[in-house]
Amino acid sequence: MAGSAFDAHHPPDPALVADCVHCGFCLPACPTYLLWGRETDSPRGRIALIKGCLDGETAITDRFVRHFDTCLGCMACVTACPSGVHYDTLVAATRPQIERRADRALGDRLFRRLIFALLPYPARLRLAAVKLWAYQRLGLQRLARTSGLLSLLPARLRAMEAVLPSVSLRGAWSTPPVRVPAIGERRRRVGLLLGCVQRVFFDKVNTATIRVLAAEGCEVVIPPSQACCGALMLHAGLEQDAAEMARRFIDAFEAEAADVDTIVINSAGCGSTLKEYGHLLRDDPVYADRARVLAGRCQDVSELLDELEPRAPRHPVPLRIAYHDACHLQHAQGVSAEPRRVLATIPELELREIPEAGICCGSAGIYNLVEPETAGDLGDRKARHILTTGAEAVVSSNPGCLLQIASRLDQAGKPTRTFHLVELVDASIRGRKL
Repeated sequence: MAGSAFDAHHPPDPALVADCVHCGFCLPACPTYLLWGRETDSPRGRIALIKGCLDGETAITDRFVRHFDTCLGCMACVTACPSGVHYDTLVAATRPQIERRADRALGDRLFRRLIFALLPYPARLRLAAVKLWAYQRLGLQRLARTSGLLSLLPARLRAMEAVLPSVSLRGAWSTPPVRVPAIGERRRRVGLLLGCVQRVFFDKVNTATIRVLAAEGCEVVIPPSQACCGALMLHAGLEQDAAEMARRFIDAFEAEAADVDTIVINSAGCGSTLKEYGHLLRDDPVYADRARVLAGRCQDVSELLDELEPRAPRHPVPLRIAYHDACHLQHAQGVSAEPRRVLATIPELELREIPEAGICCGSAGIYNLVEPETAGDLGDRKARHILTTGAEAVVSSNPGCLLQIASRLDQAGKPTRTFHLVELVDASIRGRKL
């Protein structure tokens, strides 16, 4: 593109930039604008920066990169915009340009490389889980946290330590069955995405998901060769890495779950990426059509459960909960009413709404690791709002959100139980106490 600071590979679309009429409805929805009140750290400000690059008036400088690095990609502005501006598409096109053209500092490059060499690979996460299990079980974590030793670490490493889940070796190394039959008459045949962090550190969520689906008449197929869906890479601008992960994921599901009606996802960030596969692989002559077909079969577990008439009896779960909308479910996928309707099927469960429900908790993929200070401020803001509800537990549909919220509530001196939505449904169906 002559005169543009962007290269010619899928730069942001000027027509989408022109859709923004600078009305300002996005401002109160934007987490960074709420924190700092700076126009350049708002959606319309970032769109103006994109326009400057397209027109050749702005270069991809360190300051330009910083304004997009601090964007959480929560897409609350998309929900708030009355003009239908596709900020999600614009920022998704800008981030790969930054990763190709910007010169990040060595420390930043190495830290990001560490994250992407570990988190998308369950086998590597399992090896790390062994060390983390020892760190927790031998009392080293308690010692590090009470002695002040953690203060000697860089902020990003402290952030990683702060959101560590409780590690179970049995859960981390468990292998799910390849197929689970429906209980009673079969109503659906579904495939299940296991996730990367989810399958290693939140195995109980996957197990609960399988039990609930089977109880509701779904035959569940779990492709054993499935790997990362590419969500973390896509949201960070590593477009080619995400595309390669997507191709492998498509291959696995076509080979091992080709005849499923639906692909069920219980991690909001993964779900938003899978539904974007058609766009991600739009230029690939081998995968473009296959990607669109797969994306069209994807549903969050709450969407599917809301669509199916409940068949398994529900037992009471006497609990006051605060439901947190994961951004990649509420804003990126437009799924908000469905989880609430699913929770409403559980007797004696009392749902409390969180003030500022549309504002991100600060997790946002790897955001709380690479931008720990801002993520901490947003997490503390979310924690304060949760505490006003008087809830006994927090429920969400994304593992990153649950880790972030639990960490900030702990640091506020108000440790609170957290659950995935499907864990409550499972407990209700099984008549188990939480």
